Parts: sequence; C-alpha cells; structure tokens
Amino acid sequence: MADIIRLLSDNLANQIAAGEVVQRPASVVKELLENAIDAGAQNIRLIIKDAGKTLIQVVDDGIGMTETDARLCFERHATSKLRVTEDLFNIRTMGFRGEALASIAAIAQVELRSKQRNQELGTRIVIEGSDIIVQEPCQATAGTSIMVKNLFFNVPARRNFLKSNNIEMRHITDEFQQIAMAHPDIFFSLHHNGTKLFHLQAGNLRQRIVGLLGPKVNASLIPIEEETDIINIYGYIGKPEHAKKIRGEQFFFVNNRFIKNHYLQHALFQAYEDLLPQKMYPLYCVFFDIDPSKIDVNVHPTKQEIKFEDERLVYNYLRVTCRHALARHSITPTLDFDADDNGLLQHFNNENTGGIIEVDNPSEETIGPITQGDGEIIKSKIGSGNQGNNAKTGGGNWSGKKIGNSNNLKNWENLYEGLLQSDSGDQQEGKNIEQQGEISFESRISGDNEFTENIGNPTEDSAGKGLFQLHNTYIVSPIKPGFLLIDQAAAHQRVLYEKYLAQLLSKAPVTQYQLFPKTIQLSAGNSDLLNEILEDLNVLGIDIKEFGQHSFVIHGLPAEMKEVDEQALIEELLELYQLGQTLKLDVHHNLARALARQSAIKAGQVLSNVEMQRLVDRLFGCEVPYLAPNGRKTFIRVELSELSKRFE
Repeated sequence: MADIIRLLSDNLANQIAAGEVVQRPASVVKELLENAIDAGAQNIRLIIKDAGKTLIQVVDDGIGMTETDARLCFERHATSKLRVTEDLFNIRTMGFRGEALASIAAIAQVELRSKQRNQELGTRIVIEGSDIIVQEPCQATAGTSIMVKNLFFNVPARRNFLKSNNIEMRHITDEFQQIAMAHPDIFFSLHHNGTKLFHLQAGNLRQRIVGLLGPKVNASLIPIEEETDIINIYGYIGKPEHAKKIRGEQFFFVNNRFIKNHYLQHALFQAYEDLLPQKMYPLYCVFFDIDPSKIDVNVHPTKQEIKFEDERLVYNYLRVTCRHALARHSITPTLDFDADDNGLLQHFNNENTGGIIEVDNPSEETIGPITQGDGEIIKSKIGSGNQGNNAKTGGGNWSGKKIGNSNNLKNWENLYEGLLQSDSGDQQEGKNIEQQGEISFESRISGDNEFTENIGNPTEDSAGKGLFQLHNTYIVSPIKPGFLLIDQAAAHQRVLYEKYLAQLLSKAPVTQYQLFPKTIQLSAGNSDLLNEILEDLNVLGIDIKEFGQHSFVIHGLPAEMKEVDEQALIEELLELYQLGQTLKLDVHHNLARALARQSAIKAGQVLSNVEMQRLVDRLFGCEVPYLAPNGRKTFIRVELSELSKRFE
C-alpha cells in the first residue's frame, strides 16, 4: 500500500495558520500595531480603506530592519523576540510567535518598506500569496511602512464571510482603542477612507481614555492604585451612575497587553456590589504589572487569554483595591439615620406581615384611593377606524395584516361581556385630570399619536371599562372571569414595537422637524454604530445626518417625542440596539425593539383613565399582545376562582 502522509507545502501551511491568526481585517491591524510597538516606535499611523478590505497600512518610526531581516520576517516562526526556551517564560513584548507576517502574506498582497536610521537606503519587498514578487533597495524614512492590500484575494470563501464595512470598521476601532489605551506615551492616529477618526497625542492615561472614549467620561473616572511585592494595580474605574446597559468600555491589561478574563471581571463587579442595578456595566481601565514568570501568555493565537500562577490572589487584590477607591470617593452606600421613623416602622410592618397592614376599623377614608374615582368605570368613545388613520400611525400592512386588526380586538372584547358601564365616565375623567396636577405622558406627546388614533371598528362592548392604576406601574382591568393585571411599560413597548416595525417595512416616517437642529457628539465606537443604522433611523422619523468627526445633526424626531434630550436619546438607543445584536436579531427588529423600549412610558408614570383605556385597546389590537418585544409578559390573568382559594 502506498504512503499517504505527506508534508504540506509552506504556502498551504501558511494559509492554514492564517485561519487562526487572521480572522478579519481587525486581526491584521492588531498584529501590525503590536509589531510597531515592539520596534520602539513613538509615532504610529494607521490608514484604512474600505474597512480594511482594500488597504491596511501601518507607518511607524521604529528601529527599522536590515535587508536580511526584512526578507526573513515573512518566514514562518521567524521572530526577534525569542532566543531560547527560557525566553518563553519572560515575555514582555507584544508578539513572539513569529507567525503573523507569514500568515498575512499568504492571503494578501503585501508591500514592506523599512530603513534603519544609520542606513542611507531602505528595503522594499512585495509579496503576493507567500510568493516574493519584488525585493530591492529604495528611498524610505527611518522606520517601517507595511501595506496589506486586498485581504483574502486568493481565498474568496473567507472574503465572503466578512461582514459589512461598518461592522468590520467597528472591530478595527476596537483593536485600535485597546492598543492605543495600553500605550498612552505613544502618538497614534487612525484614518479611514481619507477621514481622520483619531489623533491621539502622547500623554498620560487619563488623557488617553478621554481621547478614545470622549470627554463625557472624564467626570466619571475614579483613579485606583495598589502596589505590592507580587503585583501592581493601577488605572481608572467609573462611577456607578455612569454605568451602561452594554459592555464595551471595559479594559484589562496585563503588562500592557489587553486581555479578556471573566474571573477578574467578576472581582471588579463584586466591588460594585449593591451600587449597580442588575445588567449594568461600569467603565474600567485596569492595568496589572506582574512578573512575566508568574503568567502564561502562550495560551491562544490572539494572546488575549492569560493564565495566572495564583489567580485567586489577583482576584482579591483587585476587588479590595476597587472597593477602597469607591469608598475614598464616597461612592459606597451609607445608612440614612435621618429617615422618617414612621416610614421605617411601616416598612418593618410590611416586611413582617407579608405586605399587609391590618386596620382595626376599615373605613372609606382608609381605602380612599380605590373608591374615590380611580376605580370608576369610565366610557371611552372610539371613532370608526379607517385606512388613512392606520397609515398615519404607521399601521400599514405588516406580515399581510393590519396592526390594528378589528377581528383580533373583537376576540379580546369578549372577555368584557357582562361588565357594568358608567355613563358618567367622561365627567369623572375630567375631574381626575384636574386633580392630578401633573403632566401626564399624553400631554408630553403630540395629539396625533398611537393613543388618539382609532384602532379599528368600534363596538359598544369595548367602550369604557373599569380601570385603575396600581402603584403607577400596573393597570388593573376587570374581565368577566376575573381581572387582567397589565404592565404598562411592557404593554406600551409592544404597541410601539409593532408600530415602528410597520414603519420600517412600509418606509412611511412621521417626523416633527425642529426649529433649531441639535448637534450631538459621540464616541468613535458609537459613531460607527450610528452610521450603520442611520438610514433605518431616518425611516423611523429620526432625521439625523452625519456632520463629521463623530458628530451628528438631528433635524427632527418622531411626532410622539416631545422635550427629549437628543444626546441621551441616541446614546441609549445605541445601547439598546447593541443589546439586541447579542440576541442575533435582524436590523429592523432590533432597531424597532430598541426605539420602542426607549420611547415607551415607564413604571411609576401616572396615567389618566382615558390614557389607560387607550393603551389597553391598542395592546389588544396588536398581533402579539401577550408579550413585550423582549419576551416579557405584558399582562397576567387572575381568575375569581383563584382569588377565592386565597381566602380559604
């Protein structure tokens, strides 16, 4: 039988290795920037075209290479950073494997120019698919310039797996930020398609953080520092009130190398215990200086995973250091000894009686909030629906059906059969609005919104039902077999979600233009993300355009949005959009979900009876009325028989 095992060619072996080292353009950026840092550069420029698919160029003023080194650096396992086995356990450089340039040259067209300071001429080398095309002397400035063109030109399947330019550019920006933040004493710049995105002068760490993440983070930074015989910890953490719903401003560095470590992240979050609500993530940029012999960086080709000799010790040091920093800045919680004794006593009684406070002589005054109007049955008169009204509210056609489907609503109306109706509902409602003395959410939005529009063909059975608000968070709606307990925030999110989704599919925005356009400034990461969804935002009625250098101009907002902070609106919208991305939602569903959650009424907001009725009517006119866009229930149903059992 003939032998079947053969040695792979160098070219094929390099392409296989490139599958691990070069996953996307951002991988090339990381390797080239790290090489520039290891070369001792003090000024590094990164130039990108078409999100790295056409060109990735890094220009540095490092030590440069001789002609022999310039040729040898493209060979596999050729490196200047290791000599003997012991060097593997004393690594202080960014790179050390000697695989990066060989892998890049195997799947791209590469041109290298390099010159040492004491040489008159430099060296120019051109490589395509591991094959050397040109090697010659050339004029060059001191340092190295390397251009990577047409990435994956000879591996079309890999090129087809690349995402859109906006997504790939976001990955490049992430890599650039991580490396630039680790070396604040080095000048960095980033240009994309001729536009300058970053121009970071050499300075201190705080200046670099602000330069990368934006000036707004400056006020939230808390310095941390701890020196021990084993490890030094320093950097900055963010104040709890500036925490966000998404990750992205969290950085760990070990000996100036960016790493990912969930165990250490848990230690830092423990320092914020009781200071942050669930699923909120604080900003942090933490550096660890540790003896290289106490860690192992040779774990993964990306070198972003590190093993510590004593990880529990590092965990405890980090948690205590961050906790002390928060305490020094009076962030940790304190007891309020001036609290009202009666309120404290009532809380104690609630805790010990299961939330029920017994009253010796219950009276009408005791239960006043229920009997004095909030529980009155009111009558909501609904006009006849028509296609024009549906189109005006973005009802349109969605999945072949109207959002405000009268047949769908009719099914829910059957639950209300047999309930008493009050003809005095309108008068009582006017009285309630006068007594509230507060600005309801209906007065905050325009008259032609989802609550004032008709929802379909009305019936007398669906006209005014006895509704009241519980803790300004839930709507209690009586039905024939019991009652529904409706989460007002979740219900409104469902209504708005279907409305915005219909607008995206029908491309029929309703925009209220502003007299004075508002200019907002975003971080580089958020700027790239916003550019990615800019067209869809315009369809939703948010007229926003790029103004250059991470700034945008807002000319108009959806008609139902009044008196909002445009900067906060866009930033929160981007946070929610990124949360949706982790769920692998498509762009339209993700954006509609994010805007609905941002625009919906919140728990604790007072609603009038008319507003509650209209919200309930709109909810049960939805395609999926029982679930909010995030999968949470919009209401629960409680049977009278279930209540009777609770009294046994």
